[in-house]
Amino acid sequence: MAGNRPEIIINCAASADGRLALADGKQLRISSEEDIARVHRLRNRVDAVLVGIGTVLKDDPKLTVKEKYIDGDARHPVRVVLDSHGRTPIDAQVLNGAAPTLIVTAEECTTEFENAENIRCGRNRVDISRLLIKLHERGLRRLMVEGGSTVIGSFVKEGLFDELDIYYGSILLGGDGPTITAGFSSFSGEDAVRLELVSVERLGNGVLHRYRPVRRD
Repeated sequence: MAGNRPEIIINCAASADGRLALADGKQLRISSEEDIARVHRLRNRVDAVLVGIGTVLKDDPKLTVKEKYIDGDARHPVRVVLDSHGRTPIDAQVLNGAAPTLIVTAEECTTEFENAENIRCGRNRVDISRLLIKLHERGLRRLMVEGGSTVIGSFVKEGLFDELDIYYGSILLGGDGPTITAGFSSFSGEDAVRLELVSVERLGNGVLHRYRPVRRD
């Protein structure tokens, strides 16, 4: 893990054929109840959870912690939205005031958001590497990346992760739905992202695979 950025855990749920959502990008429940509980426990342990604007527009997530899944009081992480052009709707649930929220836009964007802190980082689009340094400077040491596929793909491509958790549900979605690698084109053999399988765990009617990256010398 780099010393000037948070520890990064990418978490997602995929169908048995590797799709994260339907062809139109709409989410379909893939996780079992046991995996949903795991995700909320993970949110409760990290300092921040990050998604892209596509996830906000399609799924309108709260990104908070449900107390029924944890022991004790919920510890809501800081919510971070990558929104280069300031498209987060004013009634989005990430702006409901239930947890601290950072809306991260490109430097050219002048949109301001209520119930959120506005951060401008990068020309034309959010510069993820610079943002991670800013988050670390704020004391955010553990970051959970939840989606969508383009955001996950960007983090994977740049090697900006320390753990990759993929829950494979027992469902086939078919078609051309987004995958974990939807955010980038095919690698050559030398550029392939190599992983070490850390553990495999059955959760309900699905399987959680936990990986960590094999760092290049």
